[in-house]
Amino acid sequence: MAFRKFLPMFDRVLVERLAAETVTKGGIMLPEKSQGKVLQATVVAVGPGSFNKTGNLQPVSVKVGEKVLLPEYGGTKINLEEKDYFLFRDADILGKYVE
Repeated sequence: MAFRKFLPMFDRVLVERLAAETVTKGGIMLPEKSQGKVLQATVVAVGPGSFNKTGNLQPVSVKVGEKVLLPEYGGTKINLEEKDYFLFRDADILGKYVE
């Protein structure tokens, strides 16, 4: 996969957003303009972490494969082999879903 060739630096996290809902539960098709921005994503790669003031490595708080909640705005869009991914700092991720 393309993201295996890309390793985020420091406390960065590479995520793939989940697909937007195109049909309501009642079966009504939604036009693209009315679809909300998807705030859920799957972590596909993480950096090693960042160094704190004492020089110790602070690891990233999420792992590859976890589902996370993203802020509405922010992140850097990256296109790897015709697929869109987003790069966020670990501190920008709002939370993760527990299964």
